[in-house]
Amino acid sequence: MREFQGKRYWLIGASEGLGRALALKLSAAGAEVIVSARSQEKLDALVAEMPGKARALTLDVGVLESVEGTAAEIGHIDGMVYLAGVYWPQSAQDWNAEQVEAMCDINFTGSARAVGAVIGQMVERDAGHIVITGSLSGFRGLPGATGYGASKAGNMWLAEGMYADLRNTGVDVQIANPGFIKTRLTDKNDFSMPFLMTPEQAAQEMFDHMCTSDFKKSFPRVFSWLFRGSQVLPDWLYYRVFGK
Repeated sequence: MREFQGKRYWLIGASEGLGRALALKLSAAGAEVIVSARSQEKLDALVAEMPGKARALTLDVGVLESVEGTAAEIGHIDGMVYLAGVYWPQSAQDWNAEQVEAMCDINFTGSARAVGAVIGQMVERDAGHIVITGSLSGFRGLPGATGYGASKAGNMWLAEGMYADLRNTGVDVQIANPGFIKTRLTDKNDFSMPFLMTPEQAAQEMFDHMCTSDFKKSFPRVFSWLFRGSQVLPDWLYYRVFGK
């Protein structure tokens, strides 16, 4: 069981949705929480709700200098959780270069920027906790998920590679792969979203995972079986079933 009392956690992408809900849970668990996103107003409102010590610092995850500068201002942290993300549903036939680039840059490259800004101090002292947010959509290619699924697959691989390097050290790496969460992003979808979670439900799943020493958690559990099981299907069968 991981202890959060008195620890300092930096949550990136915490102004709303899953990030906001998780920040409140970590604060209630006794952690000092630094929340970052682009909206100062939303971050300030969140800090005002937190029961414990908290601080709001704006940043742009798309700019390396912004991420590194904020990390330097914060200084020592015990954990970093990357939750920032953007999403537009689109197929390859409707390719929007600007949107695809934004999804790749914010969802994946932003994650790499954040990791790069904190991992040095953690490795040096052989202690730390890095949590990255993937997605069930990252397990295998899906129709209408161009850009988003690829960015989340990148996050999943990033976490897997880091875990392979750091699993026998004092730096813990975890990946959380949620399904559909009711947010302004999923409000863009015009299709049925099975096992749709509230941000609070998803945050509880993620917090429970963070309390463990397990590397990976994909949720909701029953829904995740469909995506994890798809990895063993041959291409001809997988795309016949999932390519609709």
